[in-house]
Amino acid sequence: MAQPIRLIIVDDHPVVRDGLRGMFAGDPDFEVLGEAAGGAEALTLVEARQPDVVLMDLRMPGMDGVTAIGELARRGSAARVLVLTTYDTDSDVLPAIQAGATGYLLKDAPREELFRAVRAAARGESVLSPSVASRLVGRLRSPAREPLSQRELEVLGLIARGSTNREAAAHLFISEATVKTHLLHVYAKLGVNDRAAAVATAFERGLLTPGNR
Repeated sequence: MAQPIRLIIVDDHPVVRDGLRGMFAGDPDFEVLGEAAGGAEALTLVEARQPDVVLMDLRMPGMDGVTAIGELARRGSAARVLVLTTYDTDSDVLPAIQAGATGYLLKDAPREELFRAVRAAARGESVLSPSVASRLVGRLRSPAREPLSQRELEVLGLIARGSTNREAAAHLFISEATVKTHLLHVYAKLGVNDRAAAVATAFERGLLTPGNR
């Protein structure tokens, strides 16, 4: 009889961890070695227990999932990481895949889909939920966008904080017409038509963060 797939569950919500543990405990193909509530705890647990697969949430207090995935890769861990989260935006999916995640699944996945994904991840196969796969394909098919310049980011950051064109111009010691020109360039690069959409898209792509809003 084949050895069960050894799992570690990483999620900051105890109810989620309990639910996942109960789900996998009921199937002899899996063995849950332990649980962690954050990235730092996960690193320690993975090193101690050497699982086959790590089910990793992304947004957790302290060390987040992407940082933990990257650190596991840096340490040469043999464990496969399957992201299990509620978020499927570009700013969540792409960093996780780039950091070394084997797969990316959403928490609303049916039980059997999750089981198949864990088995595939244990074999080293990439597993993506349909919405994530569509997002990545769309990203690959879309032409590469020119990055925003530093001045364009400065203008957009001021707009995100509620500044008018005139206030942004005064803050940056440039003319109001120059601010408008920068905004037009921002709209074109982000593929949007107005200020609100530009700000929302910039946050979604990680170009702006709450700290520079």
